[in-house]
Amino acid sequence: MTDIQFGTDGWRGIIAEDFTFENVRTVAHAIARYVVRAEKPGAGILVGYDTRFGSERFARTVAEAISAANIPVWLAAEAAPTPAISLLVKLRGAAGGIQITASHNPYQWNGVKYKASYGSSASPAIVAQIESELAKVLREGVPPLPPHKDLIRSLDVRAPYLETLDALVDWDRLRAAQFRFVIDPMHGAGRGLLRDLFRRHEIACEEIRGTRDPLFGGVNPEPIEPHIAPLQQAVVQGKFDAGFALDGDADRIGAVDRDGAFINPHQIFAILLWHLAGARKLEGAVAKTFSTTKMIDKIAAKFGRQVWETPVGFKYICDRMLESDILLGGEESGGIGTKLHLPERDATVNALLLAEVMAWHRKSLGELVALLHAEFGEHHYGRVDLHVKNGQKEKAIGHFSDAKFQRLLDWPIVRRENLDGIKVYLDDIGWLMLRASGTENMLRIYSETTRRETTKRVLDSVVAVVQQM
Repeated sequence: MTDIQFGTDGWRGIIAEDFTFENVRTVAHAIARYVVRAEKPGAGILVGYDTRFGSERFARTVAEAISAANIPVWLAAEAAPTPAISLLVKLRGAAGGIQITASHNPYQWNGVKYKASYGSSASPAIVAQIESELAKVLREGVPPLPPHKDLIRSLDVRAPYLETLDALVDWDRLRAAQFRFVIDPMHGAGRGLLRDLFRRHEIACEEIRGTRDPLFGGVNPEPIEPHIAPLQQAVVQGKFDAGFALDGDADRIGAVDRDGAFINPHQIFAILLWHLAGARKLEGAVAKTFSTTKMIDKIAAKFGRQVWETPVGFKYICDRMLESDILLGGEESGGIGTKLHLPERDATVNALLLAEVMAWHRKSLGELVALLHAEFGEHHYGRVDLHVKNGQKEKAIGHFSDAKFQRLLDWPIVRRENLDGIKVYLDDIGWLMLRASGTENMLRIYSETTRRETTKRVLDSVVAVVQQM
């Protein structure tokens, strides 16, 4: 049995290598032990799955392992988005939820996400307890208890999910704007949902890559360039007003402007905050991860909103949303949650809100980004995921953390922050951040500056430095 490690949102592994039925059963048993000890097991566990290879069978394995602990289980009748499972956990008052998904990872991967009773990512405290139970199970083994199949029932996820989302936006305003949209679920679990909502309200739309394909058309189901090239092509060729892309389990969003330009998650986060806090005048602070754009701070300052900054991982955003009145919480990878819905990422919700922003202001996404740049200054973001040798990521972070390192290219380092990894501020032009992956030999390098070419120059320079270590 290979080592099982939980990352920022559950456990993931390569199908048939470490993501096996045996290991899935082990993780499910550890979660069952946690639920019996710390939650209300009689309230039951919801189990869902995405469109990856074998996800239904892995979900059935989880359901049987949970039922063997005498916990009622509701197993999704079809593939469903992770945030839909989170929503139903909260609506039904369940003890928790388990989703079989590897989110945006390549098709070879699958994973297990645990959703807590409040309808979102398990908090760091809950994850620690599950990991403690997992360590015991790995030592002692999974007891050969038979499943109680009478405790496993079918769950309709689609209808209650769509009913809840239907109430979130101003459909009259959307219809009046007469915008046309392309929806790209990337062959993932969000297929058909946003399309059906739009068509129900007579909003013109088309869906691409809406069939189930466990290979995801040969690309990673991550809504960023270059994986969204088919969406960009569809928007431009069909003369649509915008395109919305959802990752494999539909909790992260990407967007495309009418000219095919990619609207990145930082820009989406900024557009939504500007609209919800400004035009709609909704109350609440803002939560963002350490690697997210500084434009959020400027927009929040304009509207008098406090900004909470957290380590990377939506579970930290969720924690803050549970503790404080947070209007909007988001991360650099496209996961955004709002108090209008759940303390949870949901790409379909964010696509609906983006469409509403466009209709409200009668502007394209590109025009909205230009408006924000004109008011708050240009912010150009970039990231490199660099595979490194053993010890290299620690050496790199140590190098940039050292006070003796006082200058990068043309700019003095004016201050440092180490909430998660190391972030250095380059004079008044922006910042650079390095963060080590906790599960693999990878160094994540981020930068945001006032010019696109400057951001690229900073990233290229840092990659060269690290590769020489």
